[in-house]
Amino acid sequence: MTARRWLPGAGLRGHRDRLGRVGRDIVEVRPHGDAHFVALRAAVSTSVPLVVLGLAGRLDLSMYAAFGAFTALYGRNHVHVPRLRMQLRLGALLTLVVGAGVLVGVSPHRAWLAVPLAALLASGCTLLSERQDWHPPGALFPVFAFTACASLASRPRDVVVALAVAGASAAFAVVVGNVGAFWRRRHVPRRERSGPRPPTHRPVQVRRFPRSGVAVLLAGALATGVGIGHPYWAMVSAVVPLVARDFSAQLVRGTQRVIGTFLGLAVTGVLLALDPSAWVVIALIVALQTGAELLIGRNYALALTCVTPLALLALHLASGGSDPWELVVDRGVETVIGVVIGLGVGFLARPSAREIIGRRGLPG
Repeated sequence: MTARRWLPGAGLRGHRDRLGRVGRDIVEVRPHGDAHFVALRAAVSTSVPLVVLGLAGRLDLSMYAAFGAFTALYGRNHVHVPRLRMQLRLGALLTLVVGAGVLVGVSPHRAWLAVPLAALLASGCTLLSERQDWHPPGALFPVFAFTACASLASRPRDVVVALAVAGASAAFAVVVGNVGAFWRRRHVPRRERSGPRPPTHRPVQVRRFPRSGVAVLLAGALATGVGIGHPYWAMVSAVVPLVARDFSAQLVRGTQRVIGTFLGLAVTGVLLALDPSAWVVIALIVALQTGAELLIGRNYALALTCVTPLALLALHLASGGSDPWELVVDRGVETVIGVVIGLGVGFLARPSAREIIGRRGLPG
């Protein structure tokens, strides 16, 4: 295959072949890659904090616990000390962004204040993800945690509560995520252990972290300006395509985001129509979290059929009497807005033909 086929300005045949590959990648279902271990850790890390809050009668704090539990999702390709380090870093980061989001929620101008701050957060987290080889990569979870918390009206004393709940949930997720490594050190002979995954040091592409911030800024400003009720969905969706490094992969990711979201909204509609109790919602959240982790490495669109109802049910659980159908509509509209803006930024920021040739050492 020649390089010219992939360069901006390639001929009609090259674009047609590329679109064909994009279409195949959208529907491809990859091997599970031992995802059941990650799914089990995520299920335990999510269920225990929610059950504790349910027994305490404080499900209004469940959103903070859920964001702290996101810590369990990191480091699935790492073991032993590298996983512990990554989860400690991300657990601390997620706790801090939850607290920062609640602090922004104290302001009556929280809707507009959250937009530029989320853009800065997206840029910074993208840079950290590049340098520290986060897995899953990118700024999606920190941006989601910050913007969702910032969207709710808060009081100053809520900041301490949010930090405590998110921090405890994150700490529990770190324990769950590393108990297997501890058990292996105690019970498995050293010669039979698999060694730790060596850290990966990837070159940081300078163009990658500013474009995440620009996409979040544009998506958040548009959704907030139009007056859609939950603009954080647009900001989160704008980040999703930009996790990928080239525009073809971004197009795959963005398309999967839209398709999977609308399939997930259909699932959400069915679940909401059943009017489940709070305890049934908790059970559904745990089951959906498990399903999401089983599918995320196989096909992103399929995973979103679980992720979408998971997120909406968790927000509905935390918000009490809010209209769940408003959440459904806003999620669909803002996902399209965010993905379109993310893809637009990715397309405009893609490397030129000259840069690609120079990077590959190809003759001009």
